[in-house]
Amino acid sequence: MTNETPTVDFETWAHERARHFEWFAESTMPQPGREPKRLTGAMRYAVLGGGKRIRPLLCYAAGQVTGADPKLLDRAALALELIHGYSLVHDDMPAMDNDTLRRGRPTVHVQYGEATAMLAGDALQSEAFNVLAQAKAPAERVVMLVGTLARAAGVWGMCGGQALDLAMVGGHPGEAELFRMQSMKTGALILASVLMGAQSGEWNRLGDAARGGLAAYAQALGLAFQVVDDILDCTQDTATLGKTAGKDEKDDKPTWVSILGLEGAKARAKSLHDEALAALDMVAADPAVPEKAVARLTEIAHYVVGRSF
Repeated sequence: MTNETPTVDFETWAHERARHFEWFAESTMPQPGREPKRLTGAMRYAVLGGGKRIRPLLCYAAGQVTGADPKLLDRAALALELIHGYSLVHDDMPAMDNDTLRRGRPTVHVQYGEATAMLAGDALQSEAFNVLAQAKAPAERVVMLVGTLARAAGVWGMCGGQALDLAMVGGHPGEAELFRMQSMKTGALILASVLMGAQSGEWNRLGDAARGGLAAYAQALGLAFQVVDDILDCTQDTATLGKTAGKDEKDDKPTWVSILGLEGAKARAKSLHDEALAALDMVAADPAVPEKAVARLTEIAHYVVGRSF
């Protein structure tokens, strides 16, 4: 079970979890050398190219709240990252954001061509649900995970948020519109990461307040993550970011910095950080939650917001 209390510092834990995740992803994804070689190569290039792995880390951390089976957590974490990877492949294409750099190297459509990139994104989405379907876990638990991921990825989540994002280019939305778009485009998968981690364990033992606390934590953190990304986009260079710096401003896309200013955006990130921590107090108060089981979730919030200060 994964309800242990922290015995190592966050950086060490995060590094170990990321290494473990890379091993699991490497060994579970379609292997190289089999036809269609170009497609499987593009899929692996998209997902195994590094990254912060925030979503898998959130999934593993939330699993500690409910004593989740580590093997089911691995599958939930990989499914989340496959969906995230597919979204980046499609988001980077010329019909969307037209980005040529991701994680410090050429984007998938630059490396493999647009047609293969489109197919790679499609295949990664399907593979995410295949990974969950093969889990050796109670059927009702697997169905819950599939439903959570599908809602987060679809029209009321990530895809819908991307559609709103495209519609906003060149416009002047207010805070409410930007909040809605980013809560769907980025926040929905962050929320799914926390919920799927907890749903991989004894989810039904949690009270309504604890469940609501996990959701509130994830919603605040998801928005904070995007606020911080907006800050970094205008304060860091391309080499540091691993993607083209300043592109949002160049493309006339609304961001929290363009609406609130740099200092206002930093204040908003701090406020959201405080909201996330307050929500975790609701989780920790549940008698079904092991002592200090929310510690890693707390540390992830510190890490996400700390990137901008």
